[in-house]
Amino acid sequence: MAEGDQQASTETIIITALSTLTPPQLSHLTHTISSAFHRRHHHRLSSLLSSPTLFSQTLHHLHSLSLPHKSLLLSRYLLSTLRHLTLFFTTPPPPQTTVLKLQDYDAVLLLLVLCELHQQYPEALETPQAEWRGILGGYLLDNMLSISGIGVHTGAVLIQYIEVVARCLRFVGAVGGGGEKLGTEVAASPAVVVALPSVEVSGVGLECVICKEEMRRGRDVCELPCEHLFHWMCILPWLSKRNTCPCCRFRLPSDDVFGEIQRLWGVVVKMGSGRRSDGESR
Repeated sequence: MAEGDQQASTETIIITALSTLTPPQLSHLTHTISSAFHRRHHHRLSSLLSSPTLFSQTLHHLHSLSLPHKSLLLSRYLLSTLRHLTLFFTTPPPPQTTVLKLQDYDAVLLLLVLCELHQQYPEALETPQAEWRGILGGYLLDNMLSISGIGVHTGAVLIQYIEVVARCLRFVGAVGGGGEKLGTEVAASPAVVVALPSVEVSGVGLECVICKEEMRRGRDVCELPCEHLFHWMCILPWLSKRNTCPCCRFRLPSDDVFGEIQRLWGVVVKMGSGRRSDGESR
């Protein structure tokens, strides 16, 4: 799949998943993105581009980071944006977002803008670095003016959000499974495991698929969010190594950045795919 087609497909999946939200949910999401993502995003970019000293320091910090470190920072930023999107789609809800240090946050924003500019106008970054701040400022101003008529509380906020998520996914490799750590098994988050409910077995003949033994009626067992039941002594070691249900592969939240990206993006893909299937069946 060509890079342009992959990005278009990613954006289509996100838009289709958003179309499954009710109007109140979409309004809530737009408000959340506007407050927690859009305003901070543009405020920090404005600060970077209006201050020669801050821009120079951030660019120096970005140059000092290794490629794996850049990828990790992009992944953490992507994870924070995906959690906004999947808040209404996941049970349990995604854990609290990991907060990037301000210096790292600025480096991620600058990296995203530099990559976007390189993709659109590669010749622009062939100029001396002393001119980059002015070039980036003009580029961002043109972009903001081009979407100013959409409406800052609806279309503009969501369009910019979708573009950033799609760009991060492409860089991290989550869409194509190209990330080095994507696809590997990760442990479930200890906080999520501790919060799992204990329920009493009410039926007869129910078997724990891990140990293959019957779950005795009246005994307390663990219930996962997908409603499958397991002996506590069986499921705890299992979840210490992997965050999937042994029966249906339902994914629980994890503390691994790459594992969470894969899990949450899978939720978005499932919602978008479900919507397309509904449309095709009519």
